[in-house]
Amino acid sequence: MDKNTYTGLFLIMLILFGSFYLMKPSEAELKKAQIAAHADSLKRAGIKTAAVVPQADSVKKPKVVDSALLKTAFGAATVGDDKLVTVQNKELLVKVSTLGGRVQSVELKRFKTFDGKPLILFDGANNHFGLNFIAGNKKINTNDLYFKPSSAGLNSAGADSTITFRLNYSATQYIDYVYTLSPLGYKLGLTIKEVGLDNVVADNKTIDINWQSSMLKTEKDMGMERQYSTVTYKNTEDDVYNLSVTGDEAKTIADKKVQWVSFKQHFFSNVLIYKDGFTKSDLRVSLDTSNKTEVKQMLASLQIPANTAGVYPMEFYFGPNEFKTLKAQGYNLDKQIDLGWVLFKYINRYVVLVVFDFLKQFGWNYGIVILILTILLKLVLSPLTYKSYLSMAKMRVLKPEMDEIKAKVGEDNPTLLQQEYMKLYKKAGVNPLGGCLPMVLQLPIVFAFLRFFPALFELRGQSFLWMKDLSTYDDLIKFGTTIPLLGDHLSLMCLLMTISTFIYTYFNNQISGASGQMKYIGYITPVIFIFVLNKYPAGLNYYYFLANMLTFAQQYLIRLMVDDKKIHAQIQDNKKKPEDKTKKKGGFAAKMEELMRQQQQVKQAPASTTPPKKLK
Repeated sequence: MDKNTYTGLFLIMLILFGSFYLMKPSEAELKKAQIAAHADSLKRAGIKTAAVVPQADSVKKPKVVDSALLKTAFGAATVGDDKLVTVQNKELLVKVSTLGGRVQSVELKRFKTFDGKPLILFDGANNHFGLNFIAGNKKINTNDLYFKPSSAGLNSAGADSTITFRLNYSATQYIDYVYTLSPLGYKLGLTIKEVGLDNVVADNKTIDINWQSSMLKTEKDMGMERQYSTVTYKNTEDDVYNLSVTGDEAKTIADKKVQWVSFKQHFFSNVLIYKDGFTKSDLRVSLDTSNKTEVKQMLASLQIPANTAGVYPMEFYFGPNEFKTLKAQGYNLDKQIDLGWVLFKYINRYVVLVVFDFLKQFGWNYGIVILILTILLKLVLSPLTYKSYLSMAKMRVLKPEMDEIKAKVGEDNPTLLQQEYMKLYKKAGVNPLGGCLPMVLQLPIVFAFLRFFPALFELRGQSFLWMKDLSTYDDLIKFGTTIPLLGDHLSLMCLLMTISTFIYTYFNNQISGASGQMKYIGYITPVIFIFVLNKYPAGLNYYYFLANMLTFAQQYLIRLMVDDKKIHAQIQDNKKKPEDKTKKKGGFAAKMEELMRQQQQVKQAPASTTPPKKLK
């Protein structure tokens, strides 16, 4: 490859990496705007954060009851005790509060946080779920009213657990929240029933739901967890979208029904499913970087058309973002996992994930699974690797003749120099892009893995060698302070991957015969790697390290099969063959040759002696 080809390839890689990472605003730049936008978001949602009182205080403090308030619509429900009713199965421990009849906290019993504590998705008064309506000329939000549990706990052995919470208007007029939990699984059923309220609710054409949750930190790296956390939703036409992952965003969906809304974290999700679809959805996500315990704050205002039966069956999913588990829930919940842009997504979903699922069924350590996956990938790409090596070998053999042309023509006329190079390539039967194109064709796979490993739930908590958790960085080397661009640690696997990339670049220069500035331009990429990938999962850096080492092995074997003397003899034979003028030139080669010819003609054309016309 010549200088222009090297430079173009490097710029392409630099632009691609820049689009992923380097164009992101810094935390400092986002902080002020995010805090202000978060406060504005809560204000627009009608939530007064200053009025939130911890649950313990609401029980201990005496309540002052206004007798006039008791006579208003649902007035009796404005007083009560905030108690928790627990229901659980093998996967979930769910606590439902009598205040609002809402799910107050969810613990995933099969998992732990990164530091070994019980994994609680959300908990406390910052989580809301309630119906909004007007009754008796008063705005009612059931989240602020007290429900009465009419039944709780397990039924017969192996049967579903059922909890019914009732909000009374009168003895025959009420709202029921019926929660159902199966003995196994991550789904919690919620059926809302309205009985006898047709003449109580002012506008009973729709059911308006307000749902809000503050997601708690569960992973080691808060920055990476926030990068993969946002509000995701799917409409009834199976289109899945998500709000911003980098900052605050609000969105209204009214043109299509939304079948589910997910408050998605990096590795876990809270999903509300309504099979018939919400007719209108106002969704918001906000980020407060000063909060070190909450990942993000998420809100959904949802609307359902009222029906004559007054029964609205829904489901919550509280569980891991594991492809197999999400797919088993139905409703295409697995599509909420971000696997990258269109091309990368299809490579990951229909190729890489299929192979990975096949390998993991053998029960091997995930470090071994990644090794086998890398070997299989390298075997599939080996024809491209061979073609790339062979093309670079041809260019290396041809380099002495190119140097002669350069010395003869000089560097003052690059157009003529390129023309002479093209003539030499044509006679020798060498494609100057032959070494680059196979590498470019492999780039989509390289970038597909950049999205695959960070999203892979199976790596969470899995150790290999010194790496305690393949889903996050290994901080074996700790600085004790924060270094700009690098952080407070140096990932050992990222360091090994970077060193192997330096070595790969060195040997690649030997193969291609690169000289001058081109010998050093490839070393810039590993420098970028050490800053960009230092905080990325150890599993990803481990894969890139393996890919480099296997490439070394491939190139060594190919070098044993390729003889430079034979290549040189073949090139000389090609040069002796007469040109076949009947053979149609390739479109790209013909255009390049014509363009160079035109540029050369322009340079050689004599300057015009016609005097310029005078302006009138």
